[in-house]
Amino acid sequence: RVTLLELMMSAVSERSCVGSEEIRVLVRHAAFLAGCFQEQCGAVLRLTAAADARDEEALVTIRLLDVLCEMTSSSGQLEHLQALPGLLETALDTLRLTHLAGKEAVNVFTATHAVTGQDEVSHPAVGFKSHLIRLIGNLCYKNKENQDKV
Repeated sequence: RVTLLELMMSAVSERSCVGSEEIRVLVRHAAFLAGCFQEQCGAVLRLTAAADARDEEALVTIRLLDVLCEMTSSSGQLEHLQALPGLLETALDTLRLTHLAGKEAVNVFTATHAVTGQDEVSHPAVGFKSHLIRLIGNLCYKNKENQDKV
């Protein structure tokens, strides 16, 4: 699943899909991926324990977030994703939970996370909160209703 999401990320970031049929397919995929992210976003919180650093569901959720960030960077999918019910709220709730998890104990979500070894630098969740913030910003871009929610 992670490999498939990486391939989708590559296709979306190339911005080679300019035809109306390709846009419709991407919009359907975007809605599906957003739904998957909403269902699985809690899996990332398991990464607070060092033993769960390679949790497959968490890795899939991280890749889903990456793809959604890229899709919301494109004006073709942006309006559709901005209108999806619950996506913004899920992103906000996940950001709050990861922030609280980082405050409760020293882990990958801790803001003052001291990088002491190569293992921590390559941790899959490094940058997760910044990607959540990117998604939230993209969902609020030129959208007064979403801005008011935040």
